[in-house]
Amino acid sequence: MADSKIYHFDEVCKHNITKDCWIIIDGKVYDVTSFMDEHPGGDEVLLAVTGKDATNDFEDIGHSDSARDMMAKYYIGKIDSSTVTKNRTYVQPQQAPYNPDKTSEFVIKILQFLVPIMILGLAFAVRMYTKVD
Repeated sequence: MADSKIYHFDEVCKHNITKDCWIIIDGKVYDVTSFMDEHPGGDEVLLAVTGKDATNDFEDIGHSDSARDMMAKYYIGKIDSSTVTKNRTYVQPQQAPYNPDKTSEFVIKILQFLVPIMILGLAFAVRMYTKVD
C-alpha cells in the first residue's frame, strides 16, 4: 500500500453505476464492481454511497471483521482528501432499471414481444375450437 495511487474525488465520483462502482472509506478508494452481486445488503446500498465519503455509512452498519478483511482485495488507492466535497448534494446513481431476478435485458425484450402474440394465438385457438355450429 506504500505506493498507492492517489485519486481525485471527481474521478472517483464518475464510477457510480452497477457495472463500474467505486467507494471511499477511511480515505481509501475501493473498486467494488465485482462485489455488487454478492453484497449482503444488495447493490443499491453500495450505489447509494458513491460520490461521497462512505466511512460513516460503513461504520454505522457495524461490519464484521471478516467483511473488513475482505475489503483488501477491492482496494485500488487513496483519495486526495483535499478534493473531497464536504457538503455534496446527493445525486441519484445512474443504474439500469431494477431487475430482481437478474434476467437479461434480451430475454425481457423477447418476452415483451412474444407474450402478446402468444395471448392472441391462444384467444384465436379458443375461438376456433369452441365455435358452435
